[in-house]
Amino acid sequence: MNLTTSWLGLNLDNPFVPSASPLSRSLDSAKQLEDAGAGAIVMYSLFEEAVRAEEEGMTRFLHHQETGHAEADSYLPSHQDFPGELDRYLEQVAALKATLSIPVVASLNGVTASGWMQHAREIADAGADALELNAYYVAGDIWEEGHYVEQRYITLLKELREQVAIPINMKLSPFFSSIGNMVKKLEAAGAAGVSLFNRFYQPDIDVDGMRLKHTLAPTKSVDALLAMRWVAILHGRTECSLGATGGVHTGADAIKLLLAGTDVVHLCHALLQQGPDLLGRMRSELEAWMEQQGFEQLSDFRGRMSQISVLDPSDYERLNYIRVLDSYSGGDGVWR
Repeated sequence: MNLTTSWLGLNLDNPFVPSASPLSRSLDSAKQLEDAGAGAIVMYSLFEEAVRAEEEGMTRFLHHQETGHAEADSYLPSHQDFPGELDRYLEQVAALKATLSIPVVASLNGVTASGWMQHAREIADAGADALELNAYYVAGDIWEEGHYVEQRYITLLKELREQVAIPINMKLSPFFSSIGNMVKKLEAAGAAGVSLFNRFYQPDIDVDGMRLKHTLAPTKSVDALLAMRWVAILHGRTECSLGATGGVHTGADAIKLLLAGTDVVHLCHALLQQGPDLLGRMRSELEAWMEQQGFEQLSDFRGRMSQISVLDPSDYERLNYIRVLDSYSGGDGVWR
Protein backbone atom coordinates (compact mmCIF):
# COMPACT_ATOMS: atom_id res chain seq x y z
CA MET A 1 0.00 0.00 0.00
CA ASN A 2 1.12 3.55 -0.74
CA LEU A 3 0.97 5.44 2.56
CA THR A 4 2.92 8.51 1.47
CA THR A 5 1.57 11.90 2.51
CA SER A 6 2.55 15.55 2.37
CA TRP A 7 2.74 17.59 5.59
CA LEU A 8 4.07 21.16 5.91
CA GLY A 9 5.47 20.78 2.42
CA LEU A 10 7.49 17.73 3.54
CA ASN A 11 7.14 14.35 1.86
CA LEU A 12 6.54 11.56 4.39
CA ASP A 13 6.54 7.79 3.84
CA ASN A 14 3.47 7.46 6.07
CA PRO A 15 1.17 9.67 8.20
CA PHE A 16 2.31 8.47 11.66
CA VAL A 17 4.27 11.23 13.41
CA PRO A 18 5.34 11.06 17.07
CA SER A 19 4.55 14.42 18.65
CA ALA A 20 6.64 16.39 21.14
CA SER A 21 7.65 14.10 24.00
CA PRO A 22 10.70 13.01 26.03
CA LEU A 23 11.34 10.26 23.46
CA SER A 24 13.20 12.71 21.21
CA ARG A 25 15.68 13.57 23.98
CA SER A 26 17.47 10.28 23.30
CA LEU A 27 19.05 9.43 19.96
CA ASP A 28 18.45 5.75 20.64
CA SER A 29 14.72 6.14 21.25
CA ALA A 30 14.35 8.48 18.28
CA LYS A 31 16.11 5.92 16.07
CA GLN A 32 13.79 3.20 17.41
CA LEU A 33 10.80 5.32 16.40
CA GLU A 34 12.20 5.73 12.89
CA ASP A 35 12.94 2.01 12.58
CA ALA A 36 9.43 1.20 13.80
CA GLY A 37 7.95 3.30 10.99
CA ALA A 38 7.59 6.94 12.05
CA GLY A 39 7.04 9.21 9.07
CA ALA A 40 8.64 12.18 10.84
CA ILE A 41 9.32 13.23 14.42
CA VAL A 42 8.46 16.32 16.43
CA MET A 43 11.10 17.13 19.04
CA TYR A 44 10.47 17.83 22.69
CA SER A 45 9.64 21.49 23.32
CA LEU A 46 12.07 24.26 24.11
CA PHE A 47 10.23 26.36 26.70
CA GLU A 48 10.31 30.14 26.71
CA GLU A 49 10.55 30.14 30.51
CA ALA A 50 13.63 27.90 30.49
CA VAL A 51 15.48 30.09 27.98
CA ARG A 52 14.60 33.34 29.76
CA ALA A 53 15.45 32.00 33.23
CA GLU A 54 18.88 30.85 32.11
CA GLU A 55 19.64 34.11 30.35
CA GLU A 56 18.60 36.11 33.42
CA GLY A 57 20.64 33.82 35.67
CA MET A 58 23.74 34.25 33.53
CA THR A 59 23.33 38.00 33.60
CA ARG A 60 22.95 38.03 37.37
CA PHE A 61 25.81 35.69 38.24
CA LEU A 62 28.33 36.51 35.51
CA HIS A 63 27.90 40.04 34.28
CA HIS A 64 27.31 41.78 37.61
CA GLN A 65 29.91 40.06 39.75
CA GLU A 66 32.47 42.80 39.16
CA THR A 67 30.28 45.44 40.80
CA GLY A 68 32.55 47.28 43.24
CA HIS A 69 35.51 45.13 42.19
CA ALA A 70 36.48 46.25 38.71
CA GLU A 71 39.81 44.40 38.87
CA ALA A 72 37.91 41.09 39.05
CA ASP A 73 36.38 41.54 35.60
CA SER A 74 39.23 39.79 33.79
CA TYR A 75 38.85 36.71 35.99
CA LEU A 76 35.18 36.14 35.27
CA PRO A 77 34.18 33.29 32.96
CA SER A 78 32.49 34.01 29.66
CA HIS A 79 28.81 33.40 29.10
CA GLN A 80 29.77 31.02 26.28
CA ASP A 81 31.67 28.82 28.73
CA PHE A 82 28.37 27.54 30.14
CA PRO A 83 26.20 25.62 27.68
CA GLY A 84 22.54 26.25 28.44
CA GLU A 85 19.18 24.77 27.54
CA LEU A 86 19.26 26.38 24.10
CA ASP A 87 22.74 25.02 23.36
CA ARG A 88 21.65 21.53 24.34
CA TYR A 89 18.55 21.84 22.17
CA LEU A 90 20.57 22.97 19.16
CA GLU A 91 22.98 20.07 19.65
CA GLN A 92 20.06 17.63 19.75
CA VAL A 93 18.55 19.08 16.56
CA ALA A 94 21.86 18.60 14.77
CA ALA A 95 22.35 15.12 16.25
CA LEU A 96 18.86 13.97 15.22
CA LYS A 97 19.35 15.28 11.69
CA ALA A 98 22.66 13.45 11.46
CA THR A 99 21.16 10.21 12.78
CA LEU A 100 17.69 10.05 11.21
CA SER A 101 16.59 10.03 7.59
CA ILE A 102 13.03 11.19 8.39
CA PRO A 103 12.12 14.90 8.79
CA VAL A 104 12.83 16.47 12.18
CA VAL A 105 10.46 19.18 13.39
CA ALA A 106 11.64 21.37 16.28
CA SER A 107 9.17 22.68 18.86
CA LEU A 108 8.96 26.05 20.62
CA ASN A 109 6.63 26.49 23.58
CA GLY A 110 5.89 30.02 24.74
CA VAL A 111 3.35 32.82 24.97
CA THR A 112 5.14 36.14 24.42
CA ALA A 113 6.61 37.76 21.33
CA SER A 114 10.02 38.70 22.71
CA GLY A 115 13.72 38.14 22.20
CA TRP A 116 13.62 34.43 22.94
CA MET A 117 11.95 33.79 19.59
CA GLN A 118 15.09 35.01 17.83
CA HIS A 119 16.60 31.67 18.79
CA ALA A 120 14.37 30.13 16.13
CA ARG A 121 16.95 31.16 13.54
CA GLU A 122 19.59 29.12 15.34
CA ILE A 123 17.23 26.14 15.45
CA ALA A 124 16.65 26.43 11.71
CA ASP A 125 20.39 26.76 11.11
CA ALA A 126 20.94 23.59 13.17
CA GLY A 127 18.99 21.71 10.49
CA ALA A 128 15.35 21.49 11.60
CA ASP A 129 13.08 20.76 8.64
CA ALA A 130 10.16 22.67 10.16
CA LEU A 131 9.19 24.37 13.41
CA GLU A 132 6.14 23.83 15.58
CA LEU A 133 4.90 26.69 17.74
CA ASN A 134 3.03 25.41 20.77
CA ALA A 135 1.45 28.51 22.29
CA TYR A 136 0.20 27.06 25.56
CA TYR A 137 -1.66 30.07 26.90
CA VAL A 138 -4.33 30.09 29.61
CA ALA A 139 -6.28 33.37 29.62
CA GLY A 140 -6.47 33.62 33.40
CA ASP A 141 -7.19 37.36 33.35
CA ILE A 142 -10.99 37.56 33.35
CA TRP A 143 -10.84 41.02 31.74
CA GLU A 144 -8.83 39.82 28.72
CA GLU A 145 -11.13 39.81 25.72
CA GLY A 146 -11.18 36.95 23.23
CA HIS A 147 -9.84 38.89 20.27
CA TYR A 148 -6.74 39.81 22.29
CA VAL A 149 -6.09 36.12 22.93
CA GLU A 150 -6.39 35.38 19.22
CA GLN A 151 -4.11 38.29 18.37
CA ARG A 152 -1.48 36.92 20.74
CA TYR A 153 -1.23 33.77 18.63
CA ILE A 154 -1.12 35.71 15.37
CA THR A 155 1.56 38.06 16.70
CA LEU A 156 3.64 35.10 17.84
CA LEU A 157 3.37 33.51 14.41
CA LYS A 158 4.31 36.71 12.58
CA GLU A 159 7.29 37.23 14.87
CA LEU A 160 8.44 33.68 14.22
CA ARG A 161 7.79 34.01 10.48
CA GLU A 162 10.25 36.93 10.42
CA GLN A 163 12.95 34.77 11.97
CA VAL A 164 12.82 31.62 9.85
CA ALA A 165 12.08 30.51 6.32
CA ILE A 166 11.27 26.89 7.20
CA PRO A 167 7.60 25.84 7.49
CA ILE A 168 5.79 26.67 10.74
CA ASN A 169 3.13 24.48 12.30
CA MET A 170 0.76 25.98 14.89
CA LYS A 171 -0.39 23.67 17.67
CA LEU A 172 -3.75 25.01 18.85
CA SER A 173 -6.06 24.51 21.79
CA PRO A 174 -9.78 23.83 21.25
CA PHE A 175 -10.79 26.89 23.32
CA PHE A 176 -11.28 29.47 20.58
CA SER A 177 -14.76 30.81 19.97
CA SER A 178 -14.36 30.17 16.22
CA ILE A 179 -11.69 27.60 15.48
CA GLY A 180 -12.22 27.63 11.73
CA ASN A 181 -11.85 31.39 11.50
CA MET A 182 -8.76 31.25 13.71
CA VAL A 183 -7.15 28.71 11.37
CA LYS A 184 -7.89 30.95 8.36
CA LYS A 185 -6.28 33.92 10.14
CA LEU A 186 -3.19 31.87 10.93
CA GLU A 187 -3.07 30.67 7.34
CA ALA A 188 -3.11 34.31 6.16
CA ALA A 189 -0.32 35.11 8.65
CA GLY A 190 1.94 32.43 7.18
CA ALA A 191 1.23 29.15 8.97
CA ALA A 192 2.04 26.08 6.88
CA GLY A 193 -0.07 23.82 9.08
CA VAL A 194 -2.08 23.42 12.28
CA SER A 195 -2.22 20.59 14.80
CA LEU A 196 -5.53 19.98 16.55
CA PHE A 197 -5.54 19.98 19.54
CA ASN A 198 -3.11 20.97 22.23
CA ARG A 199 -3.96 19.28 25.51
CA PHE A 200 -4.18 21.56 28.53
CA TYR A 201 -2.98 19.80 31.68
CA GLN A 202 -5.30 20.73 34.51
CA PRO A 203 -4.21 21.26 38.12
CA ASP A 204 -5.84 18.97 40.68
CA ILE A 205 -6.59 19.48 44.38
CA ASP A 206 -5.37 17.24 47.19
CA VAL A 207 -8.44 17.36 49.45
CA ASP A 208 -6.59 15.94 52.47
CA GLY A 209 -3.61 18.29 52.29
CA MET A 210 -5.69 21.13 50.79
CA ARG A 211 -3.04 22.00 48.24
CA LEU A 212 -2.71 21.92 44.49
CA LYS A 213 -1.12 18.91 42.90
CA HIS A 214 0.05 18.18 39.37
CA THR A 215 -1.36 15.13 37.62
CA LEU A 216 -0.99 13.62 34.17
CA ALA A 217 -4.17 11.79 33.20
CA PRO A 218 -3.84 9.30 30.32
CA THR A 219 -5.67 10.00 27.08
CA LYS A 220 -8.35 7.70 25.68
CA SER A 221 -9.48 6.99 22.14
CA VAL A 222 -12.65 9.00 22.69
CA ASP A 223 -10.46 12.11 23.18
CA ALA A 224 -9.58 12.01 19.47
CA LEU A 225 -13.18 12.69 18.44
CA LEU A 226 -12.87 16.44 19.06
CA ALA A 227 -9.92 16.66 16.67
CA MET A 228 -11.77 14.42 14.21
CA ARG A 229 -14.73 16.81 14.10
CA TRP A 230 -12.64 19.91 13.41
CA VAL A 231 -10.35 18.21 10.93
CA ALA A 232 -13.50 17.15 9.07
CA ILE A 233 -14.86 20.70 9.12
CA LEU A 234 -11.57 22.23 7.94
CA HIS A 235 -10.65 19.68 5.26
CA GLY A 236 -10.96 21.28 1.83
CA ARG A 237 -11.44 24.73 3.32
CA THR A 238 -7.85 25.64 4.20
CA GLU A 239 -4.49 25.42 2.48
CA CYS A 240 -2.84 24.59 5.82
CA SER A 241 -1.68 21.06 6.45
CA LEU A 242 -3.85 19.34 9.05
CA GLY A 243 -2.48 17.28 11.91
CA ALA A 244 -4.59 15.46 14.51
CA THR A 245 -3.24 14.91 18.00
CA GLY A 246 -4.58 13.61 21.29
CA GLY A 247 -6.23 10.27 21.99
CA VAL A 248 -4.79 8.22 19.11
CA HIS A 249 -4.21 4.71 20.50
CA THR A 250 -5.23 2.28 17.76
CA GLY A 251 -5.20 1.83 14.02
CA ALA A 252 -8.95 2.47 14.00
CA ASP A 253 -8.38 5.86 15.67
CA ALA A 254 -5.92 6.79 12.90
CA ILE A 255 -8.26 5.59 10.14
CA LYS A 256 -11.11 7.75 11.47
CA LEU A 257 -8.89 10.83 11.46
CA LEU A 258 -7.64 10.12 7.95
CA LEU A 259 -11.21 9.66 6.73
CA ALA A 260 -11.99 13.05 8.31
CA GLY A 261 -9.16 14.57 6.26
CA THR A 262 -6.01 14.83 8.36
CA ASP A 263 -2.63 14.76 6.63
CA VAL A 264 -0.79 13.23 9.60
CA VAL A 265 -1.70 11.51 12.84
CA HIS A 266 0.32 12.44 15.93
CA LEU A 267 1.02 9.99 18.72
CA CYS A 268 2.40 10.62 22.18
CA HIS A 269 0.83 8.99 25.24
CA ALA A 270 0.20 5.70 23.48
CA LEU A 271 3.85 5.52 22.40
CA LEU A 272 5.03 6.23 25.94
CA GLN A 273 2.77 3.43 27.21
CA GLN A 274 3.24 0.80 24.50
CA GLY A 275 6.63 1.56 22.98
CA PRO A 276 7.76 2.13 19.37
CA ASP A 277 6.32 -1.20 18.13
CA LEU A 278 2.90 0.48 18.29
CA LEU A 279 3.81 2.31 15.06
CA GLY A 280 4.25 -0.95 13.18
CA ARG A 281 1.00 -2.38 14.52
CA MET A 282 -0.96 0.73 13.57
CA ARG A 283 0.56 0.74 10.11
CA SER A 284 -0.38 -2.92 9.64
CA GLU A 285 -3.94 -2.20 10.79
CA LEU A 286 -4.19 0.67 8.31
CA GLU A 287 -2.83 -1.40 5.42
CA ALA A 288 -5.15 -4.32 6.21
CA TRP A 289 -8.15 -1.99 6.31
CA MET A 290 -7.13 -0.35 3.01
CA GLU A 291 -6.80 -3.76 1.35
CA GLN A 292 -10.20 -4.80 2.68
CA GLN A 293 -11.79 -1.59 1.37
CA GLY A 294 -9.99 -1.70 -1.97
CA PHE A 295 -7.85 1.42 -1.45
CA GLU A 296 -4.29 1.57 -2.77
CA GLN A 297 -3.17 4.95 -1.42
CA LEU A 298 -4.17 7.47 1.25
CA SER A 299 -5.55 9.93 -1.27
CA ASP A 300 -8.17 7.33 -2.27
CA PHE A 301 -10.03 7.83 1.01
CA ARG A 302 -8.56 10.78 2.92
CA GLY A 303 -11.33 13.28 3.57
CA ARG A 304 -14.08 10.94 2.37
CA MET A 305 -15.90 11.54 5.67
CA SER A 306 -15.15 15.27 5.88
CA GLN A 307 -17.98 17.76 6.23
CA ILE A 308 -17.91 18.71 2.55
CA SER A 309 -18.12 15.04 1.53
CA VAL A 310 -20.79 13.46 3.73
CA LEU A 311 -24.47 13.43 2.78
CA ASP A 312 -25.57 15.34 5.89
CA PRO A 313 -22.94 18.00 6.81
CA SER A 314 -25.04 19.07 9.81
CA ASP A 315 -23.97 15.88 11.59
CA TYR A 316 -20.74 17.72 12.41
CA GLU A 317 -22.66 20.64 13.94
CA ARG A 318 -25.50 21.12 16.45
CA LEU A 319 -27.75 18.46 14.92
CA ASN A 320 -25.36 15.77 16.12
CA TYR A 321 -25.86 17.03 19.69
CA ILE A 322 -29.64 16.71 19.40
CA ARG A 323 -29.51 13.27 17.78
CA VAL A 324 -27.13 11.89 20.41
CA LEU A 325 -29.39 13.02 23.25
CA ASP A 326 -32.55 11.77 21.56
CA SER A 327 -31.02 8.37 20.85
CA TYR A 328 -29.93 7.72 24.44
CA SER A 329 -31.50 4.72 26.09
CA GLY A 330 -30.46 3.88 29.65
CA GLY A 331 -30.04 0.33 30.83
CA ASP A 332 -31.91 -1.36 33.62
CA GLY A 333 -31.19 0.32 36.94
CA VAL A 334 -32.64 2.25 39.83
CA TRP A 335 -34.96 4.24 37.53
CA ARG A 336 -36.80 1.14 36.31
